[in-house]
Amino acid sequence: MFKPLDRNGIAARIAQDIPEGWFVNLGIGIPTTVSDFVPTEREVIFHAENGVIGIGPAPAPGSENPYLVNAGVQHITLRTGGAYVHHADSFAIARGGHLDLCVLGAFEVSETGDIANWARAADEPVKQVGGAMDLAVGAQRLWVAMEHNTKGRGESRIRRVCSYPLTAKGVVKRVYTDLAVLDVTPTGFVVRDMVPGLTFDALQERTEAKLLPAG
Repeated sequence: MFKPLDRNGIAARIAQDIPEGWFVNLGIGIPTTVSDFVPTEREVIFHAENGVIGIGPAPAPGSENPYLVNAGVQHITLRTGGAYVHHADSFAIARGGHLDLCVLGAFEVSETGDIANWARAADEPVKQVGGAMDLAVGAQRLWVAMEHNTKGRGESRIRRVCSYPLTAKGVVKRVYTDLAVLDVTPTGFVVRDMVPGLTFDALQERTEAKLLPAG
């Protein structure tokens, strides 16, 4: 038997893989909590596109600064040396290739690295895309955090081809789900890691796209 990761578990798994010194943007949803799990002795500089550089862990209850929030309007803290910058400067960072990594949530990811994270159907009324398109194409690398299957029907979010409107094409390098870590390669999804007790065949049964073993 295996136990899927919860949302904090996914965030903690991502935090394990972020190297010292990287400049990182965290999207809304699961990605937001990644900064809570990076060890304090490891210097990772977190950026929010509303103009904050040097985000720390979430504040303790009752100690929130009402004016210090991230792009998802969640209360944050600022590490020593952190800064506020103009919105235009912040998006110049996002669009200009200055971010080592962006972590976004998604509804679907395809085997060619396409990401769909802003509408849940092809005919859904237009929603706010936010900065996801800028971040997806502007960062040096894009990782995705999401649950492996949909709630209810249990349909795969790891797809051959995305069925939802795309945010960007061919940009995802790695996907972290509640079941596995998948690298996007020229030959498809390569299984880099799985939760304890889960077999490759059981993971494939839950995945629409073809999976390839590492090595």
